[in-house]
Amino acid sequence: MIWFLLIVSAIVLFIGYLTAISSKDLIRLLISLELMFGSVFLALIPLFMSLPSAAFGVAVITIFTSSSELLILIIAIMLVDKKFRTISVDTISAGGDTID
Repeated sequence: MIWFLLIVSAIVLFIGYLTAISSKDLIRLLISLELMFGSVFLALIPLFMSLPSAAFGVAVITIFTSSSELLILIIAIMLVDKKFRTISVDTISAGGDTID
């Protein structure tokens, strides 16, 4: 059971990673990042069985990281959409600067 959860978690993480790399808009990027955080939560289930206090600490850190990442990405989507009227990743260059 434990190995099954870890394998499923790794598969979900890999799907989220591939989706993040191939995403063409910010909404798909947001969904893929949340998918990756979901795989981390799935991997925590076996850890709760063996080390509950360590798993709780990792879960709290992951929850705060996931929620702050979600808020930042939603704000970024709103700002890019307001400025360019599109949510395409092509309008953002490396480093976060926008292309005019």
